[in-house]
Amino acid sequence: MKKIGILFGRERSFPMALIERINGRGIENVSAEPVRIDKVVQGEKTRYAVIVDRISQDVPFYRSYLKNAALTGTAVINNPFWWSADEKFFNNCLMTRIGIPVPKSVILPSYELPYETTHDSFSNLTYPLDWHSIFNYVGFPAYLKPVAGGNWQDVHRLKDADDFYSKHTKTGQLVMMLQEAIEYQEYYRCYCIGNKYVHIMPFEPHNKPGEQYSVDYTPSIERTKQIEEIVLQLNTHLGYDFNSVELAVRNGVPYAIDFYNPAANTSYESIGEANFEWVVENLTNYIIERALSHKEGEMNLTWGKFIQESMRSLEMENLVSRT
Repeated sequence: MKKIGILFGRERSFPMALIERINGRGIENVSAEPVRIDKVVQGEKTRYAVIVDRISQDVPFYRSYLKNAALTGTAVINNPFWWSADEKFFNNCLMTRIGIPVPKSVILPSYELPYETTHDSFSNLTYPLDWHSIFNYVGFPAYLKPVAGGNWQDVHRLKDADDFYSKHTKTGQLVMMLQEAIEYQEYYRCYCIGNKYVHIMPFEPHNKPGEQYSVDYTPSIERTKQIEEIVLQLNTHLGYDFNSVELAVRNGVPYAIDFYNPAANTSYESIGEANFEWVVENLTNYIIERALSHKEGEMNLTWGKFIQESMRSLEMENLVSRT
């Protein structure tokens, strides 16, 4: 039996719809259920061929459970090792290497000292930072946003340097990113599943919940092709099985704004019936594919092109050093 587990927290509409859709297919020896955990013992397998992770970003205990599950052969969607290593600033850095336009961005140390540190812990940090160069590079208006986070929490729009200094004091121990504001003509949110299914949704992030998908434009054929290529290239390098990508189009150029969303918002109330149906149907297809291709006792994770190419380079270096 290829058992599929959905690991989730407070959300209900999406995980339960996945379970119902998978079981409704009636595929022999494939079934889905909410993940059940009564103990976690090192090196012991779970009962699941596939686990879809919707909550470990908020529950470290679950992240450790998933790493053990992946180590013992479960296909975890998304890869918990890469998810633990990834963050928004690195995402932007990687995009500059593969040629995808992103807003100008810099990373900033937290305004308050992290717990169990003192000023002596930052002997290598020049302070004050070179704010003049930083502001000249990023420009204003700009956004101040956490390196790790989502749902527009702790995000501040800044009009000038004085605005930055005022709002940075409110960020506590969060590591923040100062990012150029892209004044866009079009904005899109896209689901990407399995690096082959892409769904493009016109989106206005500044509208109130329930109205963000109500916009008065649709992408042209050329724009659709352009966005699909960017979304697929981006996720191929990151290696996420399921992710959402936000793109802002300024003067005909799509900029990748937010693409660290391995637990993408899929609430029926937020995204609407048509988008909800698309994501449930296509993620169901992909989950079943992963279950049927699961190989017992082997590593069944997805790894992105960035990691794959890094490993090939390391293997080549080791080969050369031995010859």
